[in-house]
Amino acid sequence: MKNLGFVEARHLISRTGFGAEWEEIKRLERMPRDKAIDFLMSRRDLFLPVIPRFSPWRKMYALNKNMRGRRVMMRLAKGEGVKLQDWWLQHMLETKSPFLERMTLFWHNYFPSSVKKTKLPALLVNQNRLLRKHALGNFSLMLHSIAKDPAMLVYLDGHQNTKDAVNENFARELLELFTLGRRYFNERDIKEAARAFTGWGIHPHTGQFFFDRKAHDTGIKTFLGKRGNFNGEQIINILLKHPRTAETVAEKLWGEFINSSRPHPAVIKQWAHILRSSNYNIALLMKTILKSPQFWDRRNRGNLVKSPVELAVGTLRSLPYTLSRNNLSHTLANLGQGLFEPPTVKGWEGGNEWISTQFLMRRSSLLTNLTRGNLNTVRRKSGVERKLPNVGEAELQDWLLAVKPIKPALAPVASGKQRFVRFLVLDPAYQVT
Repeated sequence: MKNLGFVEARHLISRTGFGAEWEEIKRLERMPRDKAIDFLMSRRDLFLPVIPRFSPWRKMYALNKNMRGRRVMMRLAKGEGVKLQDWWLQHMLETKSPFLERMTLFWHNYFPSSVKKTKLPALLVNQNRLLRKHALGNFSLMLHSIAKDPAMLVYLDGHQNTKDAVNENFARELLELFTLGRRYFNERDIKEAARAFTGWGIHPHTGQFFFDRKAHDTGIKTFLGKRGNFNGEQIINILLKHPRTAETVAEKLWGEFINSSRPHPAVIKQWAHILRSSNYNIALLMKTILKSPQFWDRRNRGNLVKSPVELAVGTLRSLPYTLSRNNLSHTLANLGQGLFEPPTVKGWEGGNEWISTQFLMRRSSLLTNLTRGNLNTVRRKSGVERKLPNVGEAELQDWLLAVKPIKPALAPVASGKQRFVRFLVLDPAYQVT
């Protein structure tokens, strides 16, 4: 079994967490590859920061009944939404299992919900915990759970779906984004699925999932060529049996962990088969992905653009820089990835969207601000300098960059680790992983 070198350990740590943390890389260096992957996946830090106090569902539900109350509700949601973002960011910065948190972020984008639409941070924090619970668990259980999740019911209007006023929003996104993809169903399938989910709502007093039998359509439905008096759970089970559902999950994981280009069809079918045959065991699929030749292929290194969360949280976890924690959520919003604020029901597009002209300037500004300081080490080393690894420039470059610097001519002439690290962080190569 092949042991990991420093560069390989760095690749594994940076792709599965937030940033290339020196101590974590050294922990895995010279460890057998499979053992290192198993070690990363076995770590579970479920101790979350204290959850802020959020306005309960019952209060917000009562405010939503008139225009004046809705204005109050919007004001509360805005302030509490920032607390919600800061709460999760604190955990990202401190967690001892960054891979689990990275997967939670992945599912947050797979099943997005927005505080701007729901206006209910109390429900969104519960959804976040649900995603973390299933992040490396079972996709089937997660899909069934997210369909009944109150935040999702509000976000996609599922709580307004009754037999007398059928709302198709959740059914459409379930088919198009969460399972099959656009080419594998038609409009009638959406309408019939929506009928099956009628009556799924939220109890007005408890804020928990509630099934209203009187609002449910008990008629025969025809869905994906099958006929029956289907309910929502049966629709989900039909979708889980369809080969495309597992392929959709595999394709999105390819884009998250391998390459932003079109995935290889044969590899996706292989991964999808592993997922379906294991009854949707996410951990088993992730082990397959992380042990795959595609993950370790050198041609797939340095070709994924860091998301704003990876860039900001990863830099703060990896390097001894400081940024006011209260400003981090605002910084991420400016970079295009405000947590609990996806731009659309599709979540964040990612990839090259992160480095549009507008966002690239803001990313560069963030890194410039983080790396500012006294670089003159003639008299005494700064605090940053003392906290950096005591290694040469070649090792520092292998640590911080997945590929060679794009602008080597800008390398500093004067000596000093802090100066050289600043050069590496400001090089465009630092933007990819």
